[in-house]
Amino acid sequence: MSESPPAIFADWLAALEARHLADLRVAEVTRALRALSAAYVERRRAGPHRPAVQGTLDSAGKRAAFALFYAPLHFLTTYLIVTKSGADSPPPSHILDLGCGTGAAGAAWAIAAGAAASSVTGIDRHPWAVDEARRTYKDLGIDGRARQGDVARIPDVRPGGAIVAGYVLNELPEATRQHVEDRLLAAAAKGVKVLVVEPIARGVTPWWETTAAKFRAAGGRAEEWRFQVDLPPMLKLFDKAAGLNHRELTARTLYVG
Repeated sequence: MSESPPAIFADWLAALEARHLADLRVAEVTRALRALSAAYVERRRAGPHRPAVQGTLDSAGKRAAFALFYAPLHFLTTYLIVTKSGADSPPPSHILDLGCGTGAAGAAWAIAAGAAASSVTGIDRHPWAVDEARRTYKDLGIDGRARQGDVARIPDVRPGGAIVAGYVLNELPEATRQHVEDRLLAAAAKGVKVLVVEPIARGVTPWWETTAAKFRAAGGRAEEWRFQVDLPPMLKLFDKAAGLNHRELTARTLYVG
């Protein structure tokens, strides 16, 4: 049976479509999406010492493609993970979203927990992403703010709060990633919920088993997820145009609750 998104998801997609397609044709966005997808595939094939994807947001078309396609998929995946894993209860008082991108992961956790219960702070190095995250929080009715910053410099989160690192650890250099992992586990030891979400493909996370062992030792768990979904029309259109097939959403997670 297909999983269902929250009701407000359709309104958010409509707002994204109206804004990002105001000055771009669908054909332009699909070309940019194909370029993005090809870059991600090539990175996976390059193996564990590959650099992060460069130029991800270097054109209006790519920014629109990321906001209209990948961000909603990340939102859906994170929302389903949070609800299925029980991370939505009790609701975290505050959610810190590391490498927030357009704000999808933190917003998804807040919506799953009840938007009025959790505020969100997003941190990302890219100014466009920060601005887009602010719009995401506004459109979804979330008490949220976003700022430019280094994900390695994790601010303190009070017990009862939460930190999500969605699709970000695989982009970090080895030493930086290990530092962030240590900071996440230190926060978990103080009563902060910590959720790490990564692609299920092992090629981009060769460090996974070592990191998972650390989280298990801290009382956490490592899981893989597969969700059957019926994508909304706009996402189906882009999915098909890019030669992709997201009838199933997949991810792997580390969680300390």
